Amino acid sequence: MTPVTRSPSTRPAVGADLTADAGRRKWLSGTVRAVAGASLLSLVDPLVRAGAWAAGTDAPEKTEVKIGFIPLTDCASVVMASVLGIDKKYGVTITPSKEASWAAVRDKLMNGELDMAHVLYGLIYGVHLGVGGPKKDMAVLMNLNQNGQAITLSNKLLQAGARDGESLAKLMAADKREYTFAQTFPTGTHAMWLYYWLAAYGINPMKDAKVITVPPPQMVANMRVGNMDGFCVGEPWGARAIMDKIGFTAVTTQGIWQDHPEKVLGTSAEFVSRHPNTARAVTAAILEAGKWIDASPANRQKTAETIAAKSYVNTDASGIVDRMQGRYENGLGKSWTDEHAMRFHADGAANFPYLSDGMWFLTQHKRWGLLKAHPDYLAMAKQVNRIDLYKQAASAAGVALPASETRSSTLIDGVVWDGSNPAAYADGFKVKV
Repeated sequence: MTPVTRSPSTRPAVGADLTADAGRRKWLSGTVRAVAGASLLSLVDPLVRAGAWAAGTDAPEKTEVKIGFIPLTDCASVVMASVLGIDKKYGVTITPSKEASWAAVRDKLMNGELDMAHVLYGLIYGVHLGVGGPKKDMAVLMNLNQNGQAITLSNKLLQAGARDGESLAKLMAADKREYTFAQTFPTGTHAMWLYYWLAAYGINPMKDAKVITVPPPQMVANMRVGNMDGFCVGEPWGARAIMDKIGFTAVTTQGIWQDHPEKVLGTSAEFVSRHPNTARAVTAAILEAGKWIDASPANRQKTAETIAAKSYVNTDASGIVDRMQGRYENGLGKSWTDEHAMRFHADGAANFPYLSDGMWFLTQHKRWGLLKAHPDYLAMAKQVNRIDLYKQAASAAGVALPASETRSSTLIDGVVWDGSNPAAYADGFKVKV
């Protein structure tokens, strides 16, 4: 299908009056604030409500919580919940733990060395299904952010005439050689964005290219020495490649799927079973941290400066703040303000663990041969995405809930995804395994 192109538009200031934003109005008008069984708490001020969750029989079973993260901009709400002391309000202490790779995060979640993690959506589902490694029942507690990843192509490809998906496909058809692209984990989000984008232009990532796995902080160094032609990764590493003049942004992931799900707060089902109050308290704290980050440009600036530290992302704040504020430059002379840049809250729209989002990753795992047969898509999503706990945490944090547990989106190839028929959707792509 002919890829859909989008023209950048001007994004309103983060601190502007949100009631002027039609998208936010639509979200808020379709929400409900209370959870069944929590009607009395819904009438109480959020600060009091949070205290109620942290006392008596609702007190967290475990108060010291170790949360793994990878050095990426979208770890911000986990870090800021700790740095700002929001976690204490909910009766827990979050200790962020910097990890070297997504494989390390997976292994430590499975053996209990980490309680929770800032983690790839598809990694949680892959572990739950036993795809590419040991199987363990897992849980998604909330979505940490939407948008904000990018596919970077090398200057070598630019010199050969590739500037976007269409020109890349023409180059690969005309100049037959081994083209290498990197993602960060085989079942993860970056792999799925990369594969979807290539396939939208007729490039089969499993047949027409070589795909390798590289940890996010190592992407730029590997491109610098010529180990790959392109990569998909979270920020700030796409921006870093441009700053270092080794590549350019071919597409942002919000250009592939507007307001797509990205990292999640993930844990094992066993942890949730043993510590449901802790899971709820941590989710509420991180929800509130995300709300704080999105509240103003000044808060985003402070967040960028905080997470830039060596103990977190370990880069210059200048390499984080622009794209975090929605200010983009693609390395080819084009600049724009992106109204669908990375969002940590968006009045709750960025955080709800939609069942359709979880099912989408399963459809792509089936599309690319990671799953050999169709799973029970909806049952699996209901098992992994702990909407019950999310709703309780949202009530405690005063966060709006959507009217539906599924949503509809149109991706870059014009195909609509709404979760209604996942098996047909997975089988319906022209480019697949």
